[in-house]
Amino acid sequence: MTHRLPRILPVLLAAVFLLAAGVAPAQAAGYRYWSFWDREGGKWTYATEGPSTARPADGDVQGFRFAVSQDSADAARPRGTAGFAAICSGTEARGGDKRVALVLDFGVAADAPSGERPPAPRTACARVPSDATTAEALAAVAKPLRYNTDALLCAISGYPHQGCGEQVAADGGDRADQGQGKDKDKGADSPAAATDDDGGGPSVGLLAGGAVVVVLAGAAVWQARRRRNA
Repeated sequence: MTHRLPRILPVLLAAVFLLAAGVAPAQAAGYRYWSFWDREGGKWTYATEGPSTARPADGDVQGFRFAVSQDSADAARPRGTAGFAAICSGTEARGGDKRVALVLDFGVAADAPSGERPPAPRTACARVPSDATTAEALAAVAKPLRYNTDALLCAISGYPHQGCGEQVAADGGDRADQGQGKDKDKGADSPAAATDDDGGGPSVGLLAGGAVVVVLAGAAVWQARRRRNA
């Protein structure tokens, strides 16, 4: 008899549900931090070393952007198109010094820590000694600055008031396990490295779930035939 086959259907449906849940892509978390950029012509490029070691030349344009991002490839660039001539037009050149144009983008409200509101983006022209680092140029025009014990830049002009490179969950909330770090290879300020292995192949859960469905479906057909021939 085939009238008992429907009893197996709830099991099949449950297996399909578990399979679908395993297939759903996981949403990657990001990190809330200040990224550091160089501008060459009209294009921003992620800095290859941190502001504490970078030594810009006279006439350089550098930028900082506060945002939530997964890594340097995903990081949001500073906004604005002003170049060196516009930013430093009111700052006279002086022998032995250099002028560095800085673009400071405090980001958007969606990326701000809870209870904080980002200031409006602004530019500044730092006139500093010719051997000064970017960090020194930044300190000349955007105090107070805040760093953590790993020399990761945490705040510019006091923003944000707290936190430093914390990991942010996919829903926008801070994770309990904060991910503070520094890209040791490049030296540029960056969030902690991701550890997910994205090999592009099917997951173990997907294969196992598919096997369960196939086995159960086969069992259902076998049982139906057995009862029909009984």
